[in-house]
Amino acid sequence: MAPSAKKGVLERLDAGEIVIGDGGFVFALEKRGYVKAGPWTPEAAAEHPEAVRQLHREFLRAGANVMQTFTFYASDDKLENRGNKLTFTGAQINEAACDLAREVANEGDGLVAGGVSQTPSYLSCKSEIDVKAIFKKQLDVFIKKNVDFLIAEYFEHVEEAEWAVQVLKETGKPVAASLCIGPQGDLHGVSPGECAVRLVKAGAQIVGINCHFDPMTCVKTVKMMKDGVEKAGLKAHYMVQPLAYHTPDCGCQGFIDLPEFPFALEPRILSRWDMHKYAREAYNAGIRFIGGCCGFEPYHIRAVAEELAPERGFLPAASEKHGNWGAGLEMHTKPWVRARARRDYWENLKPASGRPLCPSMSAPDSWGVTKGHTELMQQKEATTQDQLKVLFDKSKSH
Repeated sequence: MAPSAKKGVLERLDAGEIVIGDGGFVFALEKRGYVKAGPWTPEAAAEHPEAVRQLHREFLRAGANVMQTFTFYASDDKLENRGNKLTFTGAQINEAACDLAREVANEGDGLVAGGVSQTPSYLSCKSEIDVKAIFKKQLDVFIKKNVDFLIAEYFEHVEEAEWAVQVLKETGKPVAASLCIGPQGDLHGVSPGECAVRLVKAGAQIVGINCHFDPMTCVKTVKMMKDGVEKAGLKAHYMVQPLAYHTPDCGCQGFIDLPEFPFALEPRILSRWDMHKYAREAYNAGIRFIGGCCGFEPYHIRAVAEELAPERGFLPAASEKHGNWGAGLEMHTKPWVRARARRDYWENLKPASGRPLCPSMSAPDSWGVTKGHTELMQQKEATTQDQLKVLFDKSKSH
């Protein structure tokens, strides 16, 4: 595959340009019927390429500069975890994902980012050599397909992220590293600032946060990373790709601890106007790679692109069908709806949930289970009924 003739991600960031990422493929495609909740694996890239291609196109049209390969959780140990049965190999899924991302990136000003994520092997206390071998296997496909840059994303433990960065760095391609942690740090208690320093020293040129927490919490955490890097006398670019869900009640594990995860999160979804605030907050914090993760749909990314249009100098193609701050409502038949065609209305609105018997916040499960705990040891075999009974009984005591 021919290399991209466009400016690379580091060229853009070095020049002070804004790079807009895409959104959350596993959640978006699960809702569309192409991903199974539970394993969250990306075999749709090979099984249903038309669905993955279309979602890439919608994010590109919404303003995204980066087409991340749909390779989240595409390591062989994850693809085979807990009885997950696939008709495609990890290599076939990764190759298909690279081809789809490149095809759509070439339709616009997009770059292709090959991504690796945390592994069941690390959670099961496998060795550094074993875990790095898994990353290397995915990396071989990214080299073959000549992606533009690489992202190590969705890591709860900075140690595993360091291992991933060390492997990715061997290619000579730009490397970004993104942890799914909040202000409390990683799941072994390493602070965001120290995490960032370790990732930069491992070789990442871009560091930041993705998933697990809402946009403002993620921006706050990236600020802490930035402070740590600067105090250490190091340099980096910064990225943020948060959830599109409000998570003020989350603990250190983020939204996976919420009782609504993953099938009842809709009342927490951010509006497009919330996304304007997020984009501005991230930009003002000095973050220049701004995107989204789980819950982000193309209209969310369009809102990010519209908020940052003055700095970027243009609007995304999808804004052809979206009036600025609701201006399209001027054409509505109902006068009271036409009266909403103004910025101050949408900026100051406090949306109701329409659920009078529901609380505004939840009590997270907070089991505190992480690497080294017996309950987190992974297996190829399907989870047994006896194993589930133990979990059901434990959940009643929390």
